[in-house]
Amino acid sequence: MFRERSPAVRLEHRDMNPVDPLVLLRSGEIDIGHVWLPVREPDLTIGPVTHTSALVLVLATTHPYASRESVCLEDYGDLTFVAHRSPIPAYMEEVFQPFHTPAGRPIPRGPVIGNWDEQLKVVSAGQAVIATAEEAARFYSWPNLTYLPVRDAPPVSWALVWRTAAENPLIRTFAQTAADAVRLTAHDDSVTR
Repeated sequence: MFRERSPAVRLEHRDMNPVDPLVLLRSGEIDIGHVWLPVREPDLTIGPVTHTSALVLVLATTHPYASRESVCLEDYGDLTFVAHRSPIPAYMEEVFQPFHTPAGRPIPRGPVIGNWDEQLKVVSAGQAVIATAEEAARFYSWPNLTYLPVRDAPPVSWALVWRTAAENPLIRTFAQTAADAVRLTAHDDSVTR
């Protein structure tokens, strides 16, 4: 849809480090990011929500919890999550890796990592666990990783985000195209039911 509306524009897709998802935006290396909510940064504009994802826990297949069908957020107090060396806002980190369980127990942090690949390596080695969006299981299906649903976690919302000061007609067109695509998908889903 966007290419039809703006045929002269060349789109370039970049991977964003989920350990520090705002760096490429703030540096100006990318114009629009696709990140999870909430984003409460005064210099960033939040565009349309594109979809929601269920939360999954990622752990080594040798982990004692790997044979479970699911986990709950209270189980997090018995696990060790990775720690981040990035300046990710705590409120964004808490979406996937809260600092306390619902009952108030602290959630231990372990090895310090700097990017997604380091997270997966630490998890596959059995040194820690992470939580992520359920889509990760399709894209990172390592043989020694197990993905378990977190049955009581709220869904994670994803949206387009950009630097407010850099907003321009192309960014607005891209955001509008995404919003239109979401509406079309929702309409198609309701028609097929």
